[in-house]
Amino acid sequence: MPTDLPPSRWEFPTPDLAGDEDLVGQGADLDPATILAAYRKGIFPMPVRRSAPTAWWSPAQRGILPVTGLRVSRSLRQSCARFTVRVDTVFPDVIEACADPGRPGGWITPEITAAYVRLHELGWAHSVEAWTPEGQLAGGLYGLVIGGLFAGESMFHRVRDASKVALVGLVDLLAKEPDPELRLLDLQWRTPHLASLGAIEIPRAEYLARLDQALRLSSPPAFGGRTEEPRWVGNARGR
Repeated sequence: MPTDLPPSRWEFPTPDLAGDEDLVGQGADLDPATILAAYRKGIFPMPVRRSAPTAWWSPAQRGILPVTGLRVSRSLRQSCARFTVRVDTVFPDVIEACADPGRPGGWITPEITAAYVRLHELGWAHSVEAWTPEGQLAGGLYGLVIGGLFAGESMFHRVRDASKVALVGLVDLLAKEPDPELRLLDLQWRTPHLASLGAIEIPRAEYLARLDQALRLSSPPAFGGRTEEPRWVGNARGR
């Protein structure tokens, strides 16, 4: 089970105060309690640049992937059969691969990496990984889990389609839970790549309403929500 944390010493503003802007503010810290408090308000950290104070965001148009709306092409379904999907096997390796400074648009700083590794140690941050039959890490993603919220942070691949397979595996997990339509897979912003998989944009007010519902749900057992059940290992299937 995730470790209970004391209240954050920081108080985040209501995201609605940002109006049409995505940026809510700058400053605070990256303590686990601070990050969790931000996500519960629909806010997440992402540096503007490596030397600047931490920036906190709540997009006016939020990217999400409806759990029942994933698009799996025939070629992607074939790719799913070539990988095994695992949860939390090598979280530090996944975030390190996502943080590779050589990647275009890389934004994950050493401070962000350390903060989310600590959240993983406390049971709040999780990785979903795609593995080859030879036992090589081919791709994956990581994010934060609070109740029925999976706040996706970043994904990477070393083998074609591996990150997409990890995403399919994640959606498979969420879809098997009670009230899958109330579960919230947050993508922060919708990109053309994510749109091709079924991602949509919703206004901030709608996102916050969905967030309130999602936070009332229990976390999937694969992410420590019910410890009597094992972590999930299997093949992604999609629908």
